[in-house]
Amino acid sequence: MLLKDKKILIMGIRNKWSIAYGIAKSAYDNGAKLIFTYMGEENKEKIEELISEFEGSKAYVLNGASEDDLVKETFTKIKKENGKIDGIVHAIAHANTEDLHNDFIYTSKEGFSHANDVSAYSFVLTARIAKEIDMLNENASLVTLTYYGSSKVLEGYNVMGIAKAALESSVRYLASNMGKEGYRVNAISAGPIKTLSAKGIKDFSSILTVVEEKAPLHRNVTTLEVGNVATFMLSDMSKAITGQVIYADSGYNIMGI
Repeated sequence: MLLKDKKILIMGIRNKWSIAYGIAKSAYDNGAKLIFTYMGEENKEKIEELISEFEGSKAYVLNGASEDDLVKETFTKIKKENGKIDGIVHAIAHANTEDLHNDFIYTSKEGFSHANDVSAYSFVLTARIAKEIDMLNENASLVTLTYYGSSKVLEGYNVMGIAKAALESSVRYLASNMGKEGYRVNAISAGPIKTLSAKGIKDFSSILTVVEEKAPLHRNVTTLEVGNVATFMLSDMSKAITGQVIYADSGYNIMGI
């Protein structure tokens, strides 16, 4: 089991259709002890029911993953109650609905700032606070989630593509900074999956169809398949990999048509 006795924090779990849930399942099946953060105290009962199958797991509310004080408060509590951890999965992103439905040129200043703040800065903050409070064990691994729209124009992805581009660049700079202590920082670029977040993207079903037609493997990926990649990236099997964007998309990203 790749993650036996490792403590993994998964930030941003929402439901069993999310990529975060697929990662949690794979990590748990590979021996990890799981810790979660979620948004909204009103969701506590739902989240606790969701993670009940992961025996021994704990969940903490975090109502602002891009708010310095809130992240520090929550991380300090997590460390106090669980000790140091071995890995963090950042599965947090958001853009205003109108900024996904309208043409990108109409993105508001507030919408632009919001998408980048929540989707990119929150990962930088996660790394900084974890380092500052000495939360990470030796050889810890940080993993975030990105998407193909960071480097190619996808209708309806709009400002989220900008935010993911900023996130991927942040991965490289964080890898350089965190590598001084032996910590690794990487991103997984998953193929399109029917998640709650994906529903906000206009004509999302057509993206699924194109990937199935054009990808070398001629199929879309599942949350568990992405989860298995995350488990590898969190494990000691990937100790030589940092600063990378790892594609888990049935090979779609290599195609030129």
